[in-house]
Amino acid sequence: MAAVLGVVMVLFLGACGTRVAGRDGSATDASTAGGPIPWTMAGPISVTGARLGDDHRTLLLDAQVPHGPHACVRGLRAVVTDTVPQHTWVQITYSSPSGDRRSGCTGVTTATARVRLPEPLGARDLIVDNHTVFTADGAHPPALRLCGPLGCRPPATGCTPASYEQALMAVDAPAHTYREAEVCHGKWLVLDFTWRTGPACGGGEAPECSSRLGDRWFFRAEPSGWVPIVHGTRGGCQDVRREEPGFPTAMCVHLAPFRIAR
Repeated sequence: MAAVLGVVMVLFLGACGTRVAGRDGSATDASTAGGPIPWTMAGPISVTGARLGDDHRTLLLDAQVPHGPHACVRGLRAVVTDTVPQHTWVQITYSSPSGDRRSGCTGVTTATARVRLPEPLGARDLIVDNHTVFTADGAHPPALRLCGPLGCRPPATGCTPASYEQALMAVDAPAHTYREAEVCHGKWLVLDFTWRTGPACGGGEAPECSSRLGDRWFFRAEPSGWVPIVHGTRGGCQDVRREEPGFPTAMCVHLAPFRIAR
């Protein structure tokens, strides 16, 4: 009888599994989940905002971090890594189990990291985690202004190559796009561009390298840069005047249908 009871107890305990406490105090079922979930060092998913305290040295940074039904972030901190006359660099780190989906940390929330600068930010641009840049130039205090892909001081709209590059970025043109033609006057722009398809050819002229796609876009100048109006391949003004009646007829009436140059 004792032997039978012993076998039953072994089976019962085996079915219960083993509960393992995680380092954050939560428990993980090691028998079904493959062991405890590790916490690892990580950086923010993105940094969406920055603002200065009244002393112009206390910096508050809004960082997107993992979120879930249990603890997903601990040890959130920001540190100054370097300062030069033009820039101040700050790095944000935290620990999280989000690298393992068993943690449930699959959502996103905003957390605020605080750091005190060694001296007032002044006219320096703030670089967070090497790629997100903020500036006080043109900002609305206490917030700093988030700079765009063209930097904190993008070229003004105008009939210049630098502004045409901004227009291409505004329509998410593919990398290595070629500008085929521009019609530009004041606050209006027509831009034809193409991009190569197929294998990478290193600029060669072999037949397999000549396959291209392309588009024609119409733009209006705004304080933020060139703003897309509409795109199309037909000649004349029909495409753009339907969306923007104020677009100058003289800039589009003589446009031929868009053709990809070979």
